[in-house]
Amino acid sequence: MRRLQVYTSLWAMQPHDQSGVKLPYDQVCEMVAAAGFDGMAIDLGAADVAVAHQVRPHMEANGLTPLIVAFPKTIDSMEDTLLMARDFGAPFVDIIGQVMPIALDDMVPVIAAWMAMADRIGVPVQFETHRNCITNDLYTTLQLLDRIPDMRICADLSHYVVDREFWFPLSDHDKGLISRVLQRSDSFQGRVASRQQIQLQLDFPQHQKWVDLFKGWWREGLADWRARNASGDCIFVCELGPPEYAMTDAKGREMSNRWAEAQVIKGWIEEIWNDLGGDDPA
Repeated sequence: MRRLQVYTSLWAMQPHDQSGVKLPYDQVCEMVAAAGFDGMAIDLGAADVAVAHQVRPHMEANGLTPLIVAFPKTIDSMEDTLLMARDFGAPFVDIIGQVMPIALDDMVPVIAAWMAMADRIGVPVQFETHRNCITNDLYTTLQLLDRIPDMRICADLSHYVVDREFWFPLSDHDKGLISRVLQRSDSFQGRVASRQQIQLQLDFPQHQKWVDLFKGWWREGLADWRARNASGDCIFVCELGPPEYAMTDAKGREMSNRWAEAQVIKGWIEEIWNDLGGDDPA
């Protein structure tokens, strides 16, 4: 059975809007569950293991599945995170690897070691397309995918739009590079970027060309996932980060309501998924 599971991020909920107020974890989890999200990503780059354990009972009380986002600074440190993820019941660990060799030949053993460790512990791993990590560069990541056929991606394409400073409209060549990433992606993350900004307001008129671009990529990615998977959960994380990801005005106030925008993206993804055929019947 195939089904869509839409998550948000604990990082994005601290704070969740322009008020700047950081709600206690029980309220956060109640809000997220009431809005119809299926789970919440726990970002170990923005929080620590102690926070993960503090928020866990509130997620469990509200029927939310945890997803662990790891920032391992050494190869061996990944093991503790994998063990924690297994204990938490996370569907996989999203790796934003902080071991960053310069040469491709030195990167391959790092990825291979983390994948072997994940197989031994019994927790799947995906490698997020993200700046300031081992998948920082689109071209290098594509070479890693060629060298490591079993390497799976968590696609946050906002990072590559900024990193490559793609001109709009994208060339067929550049669109083809992104398609190669999507064809190896087992989950997706949602924010809209431009070639200069990592996170755009969704309803500003000047941003609509980028909104349409990302919605097209999400449709392409979800369709490709469905073609490759006869069963399983397709996980999409709405990840709209607080400042300085979120743009602010001269007084430091956010220029849009990220909590409302996360729910807008959730609605878009559910609509796309249903257009593609929806969840399989139970």
